[in-house]
Amino acid sequence: MHPLALLRRLLLAVPTLLGVAVVVFVLMRVVPGDPVAMMIPPGAGSDDIARLRAFYGLDKGIAEQFVIWLGQALQGHLGTSIVFKQDVMGLIGDKLAATLELGIIAMLIAAILGGVAGIVSAARHGRWLSTGIDTVAAMVQAIPDFLWGLVFILLFGVLLPWLPISGRLDPALSEQAGTGFVLLSALVHFRGEVLGSLLTHLIAPALALALPVAAMIARVLKASMQEALASDYVMLARLKGLSGTRVLLAEALPNAITPTLSLSAVQFAFLLGGTVLIERMFSYPGLGNLAITAVVGRDLPLIQAIVLTFAVLFIAINLLVDVLVVALNPRLRGGAA
Repeated sequence: MHPLALLRRLLLAVPTLLGVAVVVFVLMRVVPGDPVAMMIPPGAGSDDIARLRAFYGLDKGIAEQFVIWLGQALQGHLGTSIVFKQDVMGLIGDKLAATLELGIIAMLIAAILGGVAGIVSAARHGRWLSTGIDTVAAMVQAIPDFLWGLVFILLFGVLLPWLPISGRLDPALSEQAGTGFVLLSALVHFRGEVLGSLLTHLIAPALALALPVAAMIARVLKASMQEALASDYVMLARLKGLSGTRVLLAEALPNAITPTLSLSAVQFAFLLGGTVLIERMFSYPGLGNLAITAVVGRDLPLIQAIVLTFAVLFIAINLLVDVLVVALNPRLRGGAA
């Protein structure tokens, strides 16, 4: 991607984030429910309530509250959590790494399953194997991730208790593993016990998130592969005597991967959003679980910061994939500026 185009995209992200901040800020203050009313102990007087409202800045108008919040946000302070009484940036930093680990593992599973299924289905188009893959993909895609979560909880937690269905690590290993990107740390420092515990805790929630995405990737990749296989350059490659496997993987796949990659970026962004329910169901200590706690407790500063964090992730993911698409397809480089 041309540097000017990249700069333009980055500049457009600023009003996007500002718009998200305005919408969330206003909505959180007009919906029914008072966060201060949930904090006060029984028997608290009106003076106590007024002091709390003043402490959290809720005694001012919405416009004035937003201006104050925006000024603090530009200085790197997004507020103090009403529920946890901590700086929201610190809370999000502790949970974001866990959510990204879950999302990345789920996306890797989806890419492998969907990629293999799509390629095999395209190679065997018109045969029973392709029909079977298409049927299974349609069925899998029709079931949302939270229902898959319930299935895996019942399967791996009740019927066949092979995997842990709650938490991120065995409690005995929590202190040894530390915080942040535990998976990366375990790989770098060769901590096999921590790595094994982490992966076994990740399998069920990651599969629940991955299966619907894998089905969609398989269907889109198959359609792109079929279009590529019918193109002139593939026919020319066949006339040159190239093997079917080489034509499929070396000629058709590189040209079919671009729309699939673009779709995967969008699905990865939605997959991260889907972690909200999955993390709650599996008691996984990530950003999604924290978001539900914030909503239940009407923790306005924390809700705003979490939504902005997800918005930044969505923008960053789509921008990264645009760069990758241009890098993988030289024909797009000339118009990327």
